Amino acid sequence: MYGDLAWLWPIISPPAEHVRENEEFARMLRECSTEPVRTLLHLGCGGGHDDFTLKRHFQVAGVDISPAMLEMAKQLNPELEYYPGDMRTVRLEKTFDAVIIGDSIGYMVTREDLLAVFQMAVVHLKPGGVLLTLTEETTESFQQNKTLCSTHFKGDVEVAFVENYYDANPCDTVYEATLLFLIRRGGQLTIEIDRHQLGLFSLNAWRELLREAGFGVEQREFRASDGEERVYPVLLGTKLA
Repeated sequence: MYGDLAWLWPIISPPAEHVRENEEFARMLRECSTEPVRTLLHLGCGGGHDDFTLKRHFQVAGVDISPAMLEMAKQLNPELEYYPGDMRTVRLEKTFDAVIIGDSIGYMVTREDLLAVFQMAVVHLKPGGVLLTLTEETTESFQQNKTLCSTHFKGDVEVAFVENYYDANPCDTVYEATLLFLIRRGGQLTIEIDRHQLGLFSLNAWRELLREAGFGVEQREFRASDGEERVYPVLLGTKLA
């Protein structure tokens, strides 16, 4: 998905589908900040689909580890600054009013990974700056063997997209996402399978690690409208002095 299949991302998850959630996140950032939020760093920005909305409200810069995704982000948002980097270690030598980390934070599979990301957010925030991150999966909400199916169309391309989530060892902090793509171009079928290792932590662990990194923590909720009708915890951290 983040390499030779990156071209599928605008088809299965177009920018228009990200507008409502990012308008909501922009509102939360403003409400939780004691200072005006003008500049925003997006860690794990992917193809820039969230930035397409966030740039209406903030001066956005993005970081991602995937060259293919960064290239798409630059094409979609040519006026923004994008940087290659790992969200656990990247240092831009500049600070921002806010940092946002979306579902890309799911690729942190250990507590050490998760803490490192929060510490990098602290490094890139001005005093009193705000971090917003979304906890799509926690040990409390995870559904074993959950399977989702959807279909998508663009031009002569049709994609049937199947997602399966499975935790082989409930004693560790890792689960597997298996993605199946049935791609038809001009009626010709190609089948691709992509497997991802993702992190699974309790909501309390998220809060503990945010505090350890140097944040005061506030929790809110976001109700998704992606067919699941799930409510996701949104964690907002204010950088402490």
